[in-house]
Amino acid sequence: MIGRLSGTLIQKQPPVLMIDVHGVGYEVQAPMSTFYQLPELEQPVVLLIHMVVREDAQLLYGFYSESERLLFKSLIKVNGVGPKLALAILSGISANKFVQVVKNNDESGLVRLPGIGKKTAQRLIVEMKDRLSDWQGDGTFGQDKASTGSDNLSTEQDIIKEATSALIALGYKPVEASKMISKLDKKQDQSSESLIKQALKNTVR
Repeated sequence: MIGRLSGTLIQKQPPVLMIDVHGVGYEVQAPMSTFYQLPELEQPVVLLIHMVVREDAQLLYGFYSESERLLFKSLIKVNGVGPKLALAILSGISANKFVQVVKNNDESGLVRLPGIGKKTAQRLIVEMKDRLSDWQGDGTFGQDKASTGSDNLSTEQDIIKEATSALIALGYKPVEASKMISKLDKKQDQSSESLIKQALKNTVR
């Protein structure tokens, strides 16, 4: 999966831009908040990427900051909110302001955003409030502190899920992959990469 692109900006026409990376042009969709930060054409650019793989396409979504990417990933998990609407939300409001609006149950603040009606606003508040409960003042999620050892249950579950998904992508059946991970001696500060490495090592014993 592509998580970051560093290259030369060769095209920008909202919401699409193109980055040349060693002769390969990557087409990326981005919110206006990211477009505002872009350099002039033919200048170096670095974007964080969220990749969506579908049967008929592999789509790249680019963001200037990690907080925007994290919020985008949370938004598209909400029922009825796809990547297009998530980009529209991020284009119309900053990540920190969106979190504030949700925590304040401010429906009117969401309805003012393009593509959001009253029902969608209510759904966003209900489904996003818990997900944003550990949003930090600097515009990051609590799980971003994993490197300092401040793990929580949701972070551990995410790591296990990532490791299991990776094993499935490597060709293991879902049930088999789950068993491989469940047998491991998990540590608090462990990453999904270390879990995968342990699981694969155990298969060759």
